[in-house]
Amino acid sequence: MNPALLAAANRRGIVCMVGAMGCFVTNDALVKFASQSMPSAQLIFIRGFMSVLLVLVLAHALGATTRLREATRGWVAGRALVDAIATMLYLGSLFHLPIGNATAINLAAPLFMTLFAALFMAERVRGARWLAVCAGFLGVLLVIQPRAKGFNGWALVCLLGTLFHAARDLMTRRIGAGVPSILITLATAVAVTVVSGVSSLLQGWKAFGPFELGLLALASVFLTGGYYFIISSMRHGEMTLVAPFRYSGLLFALVLGYGVWGEVPNTLAWSGIALLIGSGLFVLYNERRHRRAAEAPVA
Repeated sequence: MNPALLAAANRRGIVCMVGAMGCFVTNDALVKFASQSMPSAQLIFIRGFMSVLLVLVLAHALGATTRLREATRGWVAGRALVDAIATMLYLGSLFHLPIGNATAINLAAPLFMTLFAALFMAERVRGARWLAVCAGFLGVLLVIQPRAKGFNGWALVCLLGTLFHAARDLMTRRIGAGVPSILITLATAVAVTVVSGVSSLLQGWKAFGPFELGLLALASVFLTGGYYFIISSMRHGEMTLVAPFRYSGLLFALVLGYGVWGEVPNTLAWSGIALLIGSGLFVLYNERRHRRAAEAPVA
């Protein structure tokens, strides 16, 4: 690909990844409020149902509903199923692990994504990208500071969920460019909703009021945005370059944690934040340097 076109695709992929992380973290904060009075599976099902309705409206507005069959077959359907399995594995482990441990394991996804891209997509992974991914993950550990005693058998379930998330992103790259991203979003929303709906029947339901419904309605908007942006991020640019920007979700979480719950990072966490930001800036600087070298006229 032309260096200028590749650079533009990489920029779009990075922006979409950061946008996805912002949407997902905001969704998580809203869900955290609602979860105080509702069972988790019921909450996920109601939120998912509203998300499906929203995506259907958007798909109709974009003229994609005439192609709904494409959301039920091939890589699109397979990706949706893998996403649903990954979601339930992660949530199942979250109830049995300290949240810091579960988050740390989940944020290992960029490591797996970079490895998968090198093994299965023949992407050339420069040393600088590996350095950025590993430095970012170290920053995650410094911020979250998972406890050794919190790791148990459920940590393996969480790790399996993380592998499924990485596989989901790899599968996104296999979907034909002609398939609208909104249809992939719809398939994902439907799959997660169906799986959570079955789980909610086993877990049971509780009565809820308009406040919880309002929180979940707003959460469904951010969830839909997160689905769409994460799909778009994986369809543009180089996977090994875009993947490290998944760590930006932790920065959004820190901002929300401080603004909503008054949580202040300690010294180790501030070191991790600096490492996260530094690794992102390093990636951008290194890519700009390589692009300028590629565009420089040959003497």
